[in-house]
Amino acid sequence: MAVRAGLTLAFLISIGVTVCHQEEAPPKKIAVVGAGIGGSSAAYFLRREFGHNVKIDVYEKGTVGGRLATVTVNGQQYETGGSVIHPLNLHMQDFVKQLGLKHRKGVPEKVAIFNGEQFVFEETDWYLQDLFKMWWRYGFGLLRLQMWVEEILEKFMRIYKYQAHGYAFSTVEEMLQSLGGERFINMTRRSVAETLQELGVSQRFIDEIVTAVMRTNYGQSATIPAFVGAVSMAGVQAGLWAVEGGNKLVCSHLLDSAKAHIIHTTVTSISLQKSGDNSLYQVKYENEDEGGYDFYDIVVIATPLHQETTNITFSGLTPPVTEFPGHYQQMVVSVVHGYLNSSYFGFPDPKLFPFAAILTIESPKLFMFSTASICPVNITGNYRRKQPQEAAVWKVFSPAPLTKEQLKTLFRSYYSVQVTDWLAYPQYNSVKEIPPIILHDNLYYLNGIEWTASAMEMSAIAAKNVALLVYNRWNQQLDKIDQKDLVHKIKTEL
Repeated sequence: MAVRAGLTLAFLISIGVTVCHQEEAPPKKIAVVGAGIGGSSAAYFLRREFGHNVKIDVYEKGTVGGRLATVTVNGQQYETGGSVIHPLNLHMQDFVKQLGLKHRKGVPEKVAIFNGEQFVFEETDWYLQDLFKMWWRYGFGLLRLQMWVEEILEKFMRIYKYQAHGYAFSTVEEMLQSLGGERFINMTRRSVAETLQELGVSQRFIDEIVTAVMRTNYGQSATIPAFVGAVSMAGVQAGLWAVEGGNKLVCSHLLDSAKAHIIHTTVTSISLQKSGDNSLYQVKYENEDEGGYDFYDIVVIATPLHQETTNITFSGLTPPVTEFPGHYQQMVVSVVHGYLNSSYFGFPDPKLFPFAAILTIESPKLFMFSTASICPVNITGNYRRKQPQEAAVWKVFSPAPLTKEQLKTLFRSYYSVQVTDWLAYPQYNSVKEIPPIILHDNLYYLNGIEWTASAMEMSAIAAKNVALLVYNRWNQQLDKIDQKDLVHKIKTEL
């Protein structure tokens, strides 16, 4: 019988029949720390992988949504965190479709770039005229930039096929290598300015257009790595959208769909506790009223673990979880309800000021990264953008809180100012090392992907990867982890 069974197995393999894996008993309890887009996506994808018999607890010390947040002005809500989504962000697109949410109606706007004294570039109502002005000032920089970004996006889009087939990666580097080879790895180590210079993009284009976008999106310059630079430039392409009612609704709806139990408290420590042959993770937490703890088979951390962002401690782990190098970038968001001082930008008559968004280049004269008239998260069919002479709601990005003098410089007068001080993104030049995903046997870290690029979709991709990695490792499906030549492998599977 043993010989017969061996022959049968060999015959099945020879004709290409896949031998099914024996799945382990599912975990009983999973903890997710953080209820931003990463944590809520992780809970959603973990539920899809493990089914309905697993208890999923999500710990959140603040409000659901994390860095997707809003403030209220005159009874209307406005985005203060992540505000735009790219049309090729397929996970975010699918979330909106599956969760019954809607795309928010877009409102046209014109953009200008300010150097502290005058505008160096101004959009018009005519697309062809704008293209001619771009070519006249910057040569073929825009075309070369677009070709570069589209080539990177085309390769990066492979991640959706990989994930649809259940493949996962144990490190961010393995993911990048599989998507774009050494080129993607090198793009995390070389600046976007250096990369674009080699492509023949002019220094003026880099100093004005590219730098203005980097400052607005990440509060940093064109010295940041090329990979995050490409993601940032993709974020100014046509077709950008948002979620009706606020992007944070995606998070709450994902958690509802996952039937996750939300625990509003602060996680203080995670430790390994052994009981016979079993090992569980003890998650301790506390708030103003009380503290407590619970035990889990699997823990996914979906909040930044750098020193300035968390106080979570780890114990009983071999090897130990050490402090991650690098820092997060401060980005101050001031939502101001008032009258813009168009004279500061060279327009004494506010009725003639045509721009809804002003980006800036690097200059010692400037105290802000960008200023933009923003729309509420709920837009009715008859909504119109405020005229320049009217009081509007403006969002100002700056490296530090605006002083009263700076507010007077930007606004003729104002009714209210609401300030959100974010540690919003990694300081991309502060470290060259991407944090690990696997911290211990069944302890995972989602936010390491931010150190390649920080965006809503990047967090959703990381969440899907972690869910697949957790599932495949739990069930010993090692042929679904860190596989080489996946493009060819998936074609043969089809």
